[in-house]
Amino acid sequence: MLGFIGGTGLYDLPGLRNVRYERVPSPFGRPSDDVLLGEPDGQPLAFLPRHGRGHVVPPHLINYRANLDVLKRLGVTDVVSLSAVGSLREDLPPGTFVLVDQFVDRTRRVASFFGEGLVAHVGMAEPVCARVGDALEQAAADAGAPARRGGTYIVIDGPQFSTRGESLMYRQWGCDVIGMTNMPEARLAREAELCYATVAMVTDWDCWHPDHGSVTIPEIMAVLAANGDRARDLVRRVAPLLAEHSECPHGCDRSLDSAILTAPGARDPEMVTKLDAVAGRVLQ
Repeated sequence: MLGFIGGTGLYDLPGLRNVRYERVPSPFGRPSDDVLLGEPDGQPLAFLPRHGRGHVVPPHLINYRANLDVLKRLGVTDVVSLSAVGSLREDLPPGTFVLVDQFVDRTRRVASFFGEGLVAHVGMAEPVCARVGDALEQAAADAGAPARRGGTYIVIDGPQFSTRGESLMYRQWGCDVIGMTNMPEARLAREAELCYATVAMVTDWDCWHPDHGSVTIPEIMAVLAANGDRARDLVRRVAPLLAEHSECPHGCDRSLDSAILTAPGARDPEMVTKLDAVAGRVLQ
């Protein structure tokens, strides 16, 4: 099953058949919202609005663990994250879709499903699934969306936008776009053995650009409204490209094979139970 996590301005997916919202309980607490289930052209799809319908959850209070856990429980195998971001590069103007392949994490959030009593370390050198990225690149081209493959997304806690000094520093670091939501989301997707990729939709210039002022919400929403149809078209087009999920050639769906360090006899039974969906494949 293909799963989508929608960011700012994307709270539903029109045009689906057999639509229903399902409330999925999670041992990690309450997710951002109920999950929208439907079928574009007969293929099952799950959609979770990251901020909840109506945008009621700020980025620093999103329960990222619950969000990924409920998608895994529903049988999702591939996750496409849709996120509004600011540009840190002159050649990435508002309206551009960036298919990012790297992240710099500046957040201070709970970043793992694992912890005391059950320790695991997954590899994050390549945090985005190239197979899903290939499908997104093709879907963006078919949708006529101005898209660039590759880029580094720096993630800040928010909810405030960055200062000009921070924005200039992030440019010096080599970052391409800035946002508040894709970490620890990408880390948790890897721990849950989900193939994950991001479509970062540029809405503004952050605050570094000498010809543009501070970021404003009306500016962001205007760009999102203009790009909303393209984003939904991209979603519709990528679904059939990922319909036949087999073993991931990059190993995303087997990331826990050698990641767990805690000996079976020393594992906390409550943690094992809590991780039944995320890590049940290797813990059973």
